[in-house]
Amino acid sequence: MTSVEETTDQPADSGPSGYAAARLRLLQEESRSGPSRRSALAGLTDAWLNSLFTTAVRETGVRGVALVAVGGYGRAELSPRSDLDLVLLHDGKAEPRALSALADRVWYPVWDLGLALDHSVRTPGEARKTASEDLKVHLGLLDARPVAGDVGLLAGLRTSVLADWRNQAPKRLPQLHSLCRDRAERAGELRFLLEPDLKEARGGLRDVTALRAVAASWLADAPREGLAEARRRLLDARDALHLVTGRATDRLSLQEQDQVAAQLGLLDADALLREVYEAARVVSYAADVTWREVGRVLRARAARPRLRGLLGTRGTPAAERAPLAEGVVESDGEAVLALAARPDRDPVLALRLAAAAAQAGLPVSLHALRRLAVQAKPLPVPWPAEAREQLLTLLGAGEPTVAVWEALEAEGLITRLLPDWERVRCRPQRNPVHTWTVDRHLIETAVRASALTRRVGRPDLLLMAALLHDIGKGWPGDHSVAGETIARDVALRIGFDAQDVAVLGTLVRHHLLLIDTATRRDLDDPATVRSVAEAVGSVGTLEILHALTEADALATGPAAWSAWRGSLVADLVGRVAAVLRGTTPAVGEAEIPTTEQERLAVEALRTGEPVLALHARQEADAVGVELVVAVPDQPGVLPAVAGVLALHRLTVRAADLRSVELPDRLGEVLVLRWRVAAEYGSLPQAARLRADLIRALDGSLDVPAKLADREAAYPRRRGVVPPPPRVDVLPDVSSLATVLEVRAPDAVGLLHRIGRALESRGVRVRSAHVSTLGANAVDTLYVTTPEGKPLDPADATALAGLVASALT
Repeated sequence: MTSVEETTDQPADSGPSGYAAARLRLLQEESRSGPSRRSALAGLTDAWLNSLFTTAVRETGVRGVALVAVGGYGRAELSPRSDLDLVLLHDGKAEPRALSALADRVWYPVWDLGLALDHSVRTPGEARKTASEDLKVHLGLLDARPVAGDVGLLAGLRTSVLADWRNQAPKRLPQLHSLCRDRAERAGELRFLLEPDLKEARGGLRDVTALRAVAASWLADAPREGLAEARRRLLDARDALHLVTGRATDRLSLQEQDQVAAQLGLLDADALLREVYEAARVVSYAADVTWREVGRVLRARAARPRLRGLLGTRGTPAAERAPLAEGVVESDGEAVLALAARPDRDPVLALRLAAAAAQAGLPVSLHALRRLAVQAKPLPVPWPAEAREQLLTLLGAGEPTVAVWEALEAEGLITRLLPDWERVRCRPQRNPVHTWTVDRHLIETAVRASALTRRVGRPDLLLMAALLHDIGKGWPGDHSVAGETIARDVALRIGFDAQDVAVLGTLVRHHLLLIDTATRRDLDDPATVRSVAEAVGSVGTLEILHALTEADALATGPAAWSAWRGSLVADLVGRVAAVLRGTTPAVGEAEIPTTEQERLAVEALRTGEPVLALHARQEADAVGVELVVAVPDQPGVLPAVAGVLALHRLTVRAADLRSVELPDRLGEVLVLRWRVAAEYGSLPQAARLRADLIRALDGSLDVPAKLADREAAYPRRRGVVPPPPRVDVLPDVSSLATVLEVRAPDAVGLLHRIGRALESRGVRVRSAHVSTLGANAVDTLYVTTPEGKPLDPADATALAGLVASALT
């Protein structure tokens, strides 16, 4: 009989008292901690159990038996109060009474010491059958390790159990994933809990064990970078918790965190929580990537027989790669880098990949992120305008932003882009009102703010303020004061101009002003309203601050916002706006045409056809190129030009339309100035744009039908559900025209649909001012009757409703 040697290291006295004394000495050794202590404790326990088992075998005369450690004990990961998971394997030849007597001689000394014991007595066949019926038993046997007795029994069982696991992986792994999800729903996300369960919560030790099981299936493997260290940190924290409490507990209670921190040599409870949260973040990210890969492999396996039947001997086609943005494509359900992408030459590529993934509701390829982490060229300071636009697009994508942001953060790309993020990363908030850590709260605030972008004229500033409003919590002192300085510095580096930097500084400095004032001050006191107006400074800033206040509260937790609080804040905002409106300047319309615009206008009048010029803008902050189009005034110009640009896959970043009257000439010319960028690939030739524009204006090019065909060929991807468009009539802005403001998600053909809606009512577009801020468009349109007069209020309201319907 092959057996584990009886000469295994043992305490001087192998009886219960000797083991207990040796165990106590080991746990009190300050020089022993972490993996070393866990391994030593497992070795000490092995020696004791080996002695018990050997004596029991000698006394009962039973042969063909083995004592096997499974689960955490099988991995030699014994914390001070860990359960002992043991299986007594036998070959089925022993008498039941003798076998029971043998088991009692091993189990009872364990119970007598007050140690928790999970035990079973099985033949290898019974163990294998039980594993096939019980997933948890199967997982435990994957870590089976001999402690004493006939190791041949276990060797055969381990081989068959592992083979079963690999053969049954297509069935077992979905069951394991479901088990992990159910457990996460019960126990919560470890890295966001003030009193986390180190074992059961998502990102805890159970998930690490699940990842080991996935790796054992050979179907997929977890990202290994940092995973072993994260596991060690969680186990160390559990060890310290057991020593502090003297109990077999995995919940890190508030009252014990300072003692646990001291046991681990950490500064305080916050340092402890941050270390635990960082470890859990690594585990959670590894789990996300691993389970996504498992799903991909299982889907591919399920599809392969069908494909072989359809394709015969031609093999399996390569995964389709659908373009998402310049250098970014969708492949096999992930956002990946295009084959021609050059991270070493394209510093915006990481943000473009992230923005495209979030907008499409896709996960980001792990391979792409790691390639960017190694090869990406650093962004210049200040950032180019495209980088800022892509960041805003990422922040404005709604719920998908969270997963994409965390993937970038896990690979170190966020702190490379925003170094100040390091101070808030995984930082706990010791307040039961807060649901999230500081970093996650900032992203959640951006998610909430993305749903409120229709309420503000500058959604870009709202999204940036949401991202930065608590950035000062990584520094001592009032986080609003510290945060203002950091936010100004970040905004400058990102490339905002001085005026926008000042607004962002104000928003961060006063992000608590509205809620604090509304709930703690007398709003009927004029001094209260006046002080808020002085701090805010303008109606535009107040508008953003109002939306930021709501987004911040909603992202904090259910106790931070209510209809009552919302009504108090809205009341305060209304009073402050009334004070500020007396000094708010009206939006101007007049602008002297440039020499180039006059030249193009003269040419358009001479030929009777559209004339255009396409050239690069010289400003360092420009995104894309400038396109100037001059067209003799006629119906349908705006939808025609916008539709042609959409057909040529040109994204409109900004636009300006105005009517130009030339002296001594009959008629007027519409001059449209566009700032455009190619969705991907190169820009179209000016001659092709002009030819298609002529056809669109004379009706030989059916723009709506072509756009519809394109949308059918490239259906909208899942993921982003933006807030609905909003169309408002702005009173008292112009005495010469009716002013409509459209706030909507930027989309293909947006201006085309707006123009068609206006044309259908026969109104004339006197001028238009278009801006795309991240994933949002804010368009201001000055419209008149065909006679050049403002619309009456009822017609204006009806027109706003018609435009909104066209965009829904």
